[in-house]
Amino acid sequence: MGNAMAASAPPPPPPPGPGLLPNLGKSDPSTDIYTPTEASSQIENPGTIEDLHKKCKDIFPINFEGGKLVVNKGLSNHFHISHTINMSSVIQSGYRFGATYVGTKQISPTEAYPILLGDIDPSGNLNANILHQFGSRLKGKLAAQVQRNKFTAVQMTADYRGDAYTCSLTLGNPDVLNGSGVLVLHYLQSLTPSLALGGELAYQRGSGLPGGQIALLSAAGRYTTGDSTFSGSISPSACHLCFHQRASQQLQVGVELEINARMQESTATIAYQVDLPKADLVFKGSVDTTWTVGAVLEKRLQPLPFSFALSGMINHSKQQFRLGCGLIIG
Repeated sequence: MGNAMAASAPPPPPPPGPGLLPNLGKSDPSTDIYTPTEASSQIENPGTIEDLHKKCKDIFPINFEGGKLVVNKGLSNHFHISHTINMSSVIQSGYRFGATYVGTKQISPTEAYPILLGDIDPSGNLNANILHQFGSRLKGKLAAQVQRNKFTAVQMTADYRGDAYTCSLTLGNPDVLNGSGVLVLHYLQSLTPSLALGGELAYQRGSGLPGGQIALLSAAGRYTTGDSTFSGSISPSACHLCFHQRASQQLQVGVELEINARMQESTATIAYQVDLPKADLVFKGSVDTTWTVGAVLEKRLQPLPFSFALSGMINHSKQQFRLGCGLIIG
């Protein structure tokens, strides 16, 4: 909740095309011995509520349909470009050009700011993101979408990270003249090394809303024990629960439950991820209560700088099947 835009900014290096995940293995290929994670006794920053369910959501397959070719090219240590060609009968086919600039302000060995990234197609449809670190605690993000020569969405976010808490403020689609927009306030506090609690306040104003405005308050929390993580958010009209378990060095399992009281709908999904670093292969699969089964296979073709992705999704009750294959170069 709270996101005014569907698109979010991926971290550098340059983002791959939708549905293709180039990170084929995060485990240490030098060992197959699995050792449980020891919980730290020190209370640390809990991160943002936006990333509350990140561990679970990261192992869900991102399915795509048709053919896709992505070419990534690094022009320097700070500037990268990408070319994406997509052929599909479900979404619009075509070409997209992407660019990413990473600045010289080094925060950590894996983080540098400012970050400017975006992609555009020949019709002028643009997605753009700017991220910058202001000092050691304050981070800002600006995201915008342009469709048919008009701004369709704008989102501004500021994250303040304390020693044991994070406070975020998001402003989406502000329109001062018409008095419309979305304001979202997030707060997440680490109470113990394992437990973090917080909440979200969302306020929306616009002429199309009953009474001209609406506010929604929800609670959120995350509990971590060993290699298991429980996370959830609940509001008067919805509930979102996630569970993530790292069973071994090669296997991760996640379960997600979404309940919408207003629509009287609920969906449960179980997903898993298998990492085989010695084979440069990652397999992700999922099945939900609507009888949708999806899977994505990713294989790095060593020693060539190529990655191959194969996606499949089938819904037995609706008799629908979609197949996709893609190649990433660079």
